[in-house]
Amino acid sequence: MRYSVIFTLTILLFIPAEGVLPQGVARQKMNALSVIFPYRLEGVWVFDDAAKGLVREPFISGADKILDVLAEHIPNTAAGFKIVFSAKPFPGYTAQFVWTRAEYGGNWYRWPERKMEGWLCPALLKYFESPPKQIFVQVSAKSP
Repeated sequence: MRYSVIFTLTILLFIPAEGVLPQGVARQKMNALSVIFPYRLEGVWVFDDAAKGLVREPFISGADKILDVLAEHIPNTAAGFKIVFSAKPFPGYTAQFVWTRAEYGGNWYRWPERKMEGWLCPALLKYFESPPKQIFVQVSAKSP
């Protein structure tokens, strides 16, 4: 009995969620929620994510200004803070960004409530299979 349950769960884990993939192509697993911890390095917002192969990945072209606003209520943000993000709404999200266009391999997102826009570099695709039409975020202080 135990073996049949494990076998059934294993089969379910490998059924593609949407459509059938070509033979030999594996679907990349993406988390529903992702988390990064931006911090300031020589005045620039950057983040590291060893699991994704990212080190000192910078936020530029308006994304840096958006981080300033998102984190303005968090003490000691220069040392870092937490951003949880997803392509789907989740309990406690604090901002919603809307895709506007692709440019230079990255994507522009607009924050309608603040009338701000920022560019996210191609590293975005390490978290999403394709640029999402919306990104929902929650910011908070890092845990000690």
